[in-house]
Amino acid sequence: MSPPMKPTVILFNGRCPICAAEIGHYRAKADALGAPLRFEDLHKTNLILWHLTADQAKRRLHARLPDGTQISGIAAFAAIWEHLPRMRWLSRAVRRPILRPLATFAYDWIAAPALYHLHRRRERLGKAPPPA
Repeated sequence: MSPPMKPTVILFNGRCPICAAEIGHYRAKADALGAPLRFEDLHKTNLILWHLTADQAKRRLHARLPDGTQISGIAAFAAIWEHLPRMRWLSRAVRRPILRPLATFAYDWIAAPALYHLHRRRERLGKAPPPA
């Protein structure tokens, strides 16, 4: 009998309602399929093990692959999608040479900064969910 496969671990901001909703969707699909994905809220884990500050972790999605490699951004999303059959095509698409730079640009320069800005605004206004 072979040892169980190590999961891909996804680090996300559970206090960001948009991030939490999206990860909740992925988690439900992964759980239903028994996919080797584990999700960690950055507010409930030891970020020292990720070699990240809280601010760095809040700025983008991060993942640790079974071999210990740490990735972030579109690569982290692709790591999730490759385990979800109806999303596997998206994982392959964003890894293609033509689409990878476009997807990376859209995430790094538009989506991630916008989500981070909204989260920081919620924190300033006292509207971010309190620590659990």
